[in-house]
Amino acid sequence: MLSLQTQPKPFLNPQSPLKPFTPRTLKPNKSRFSTAIHSLLQYNRKPQLAGETPRVVVITSGKGGVGKTTTTANIGLSLARLGFSVVAIDADVGLRNLDLLLGLENRVNYTVVEVLNGDCRLDQALVRDKRWSNFELLCISKPRSKLPLGFGGRALVWLVDALKQKPEGCPDFILIDCPAGIDAGFITAITPANEAVLVTTPDITALRDADRVTGLLECDGIRDVKMIVNRVRTDMIKGEDMMSVLDVQEMLGLALLGVIPEDSEVIRSTNRGYPLVLNKPPTLAGLAFEQAAWRLVEQDSMKAVMVEEEPKKRGFFSFFGG
Repeated sequence: MLSLQTQPKPFLNPQSPLKPFTPRTLKPNKSRFSTAIHSLLQYNRKPQLAGETPRVVVITSGKGGVGKTTTTANIGLSLARLGFSVVAIDADVGLRNLDLLLGLENRVNYTVVEVLNGDCRLDQALVRDKRWSNFELLCISKPRSKLPLGFGGRALVWLVDALKQKPEGCPDFILIDCPAGIDAGFITAITPANEAVLVTTPDITALRDADRVTGLLECDGIRDVKMIVNRVRTDMIKGEDMMSVLDVQEMLGLALLGVIPEDSEVIRSTNRGYPLVLNKPPTLAGLAFEQAAWRLVEQDSMKAVMVEEEPKKRGFFSFFGG
């Protein structure tokens, strides 16, 4: 009687037919992981400051509500955490918000207007952050107040020169939070700057204003202009409902400093007066701001990559070409 059950025979290697063939386990190629390890080691060191100090950087956009003040607060504190001395100037006259995002609204007693009028010294108008002593805030004016008629770009240039001569030493970075629009406040804010960070969102209205502001910055002699794309949603990019970062970069033709994803934690941190970069554990938007600050220190930029589009759902009749 024949049995239908047979024992499985071992695979035989044609090179040695008498020995069973044992499958070989493939080991990962170490060269594929060398880039990730290299970048991890790079971010564990302190970045090398490029350029002459102080680096006067204006953060602008043209359109309001795209995240200029949020970018100023988070990048400023990220620079302070990296060990650099930072002075952030809120140049929005009458509508200042930078002190709220930093949680310093109750400590602003003097502003630049009082300094110019001789009512106080410059060091009295500087508000030092208690969390990071190398970060200071300077407001142009108090809410609902008007600037004197003589205040303009020359006054802000004098202010920057006075910051360079501080007894404690010249700061490494002077960040100027520029007001929205392209009126006199914008012209005043960009006058002392030699670098610019353009904040935009991937929508048509913000991009048109950003393109206009880029031309004005170049006319003012600011050639070093980098871009931060804020509130990016990869799900909408895959569904072709939002322009990709690569499309934004091709439209504006600017170097990319950072890409900030959409994050609901931004509203919570704003209401608490606690910037994203100080959150533990860090959020994706907070990490993106820290990486943008790192690139700003070394005058580096990043490269945008194309996000694969979401494959469209195919129905039953698509088999027949429908």
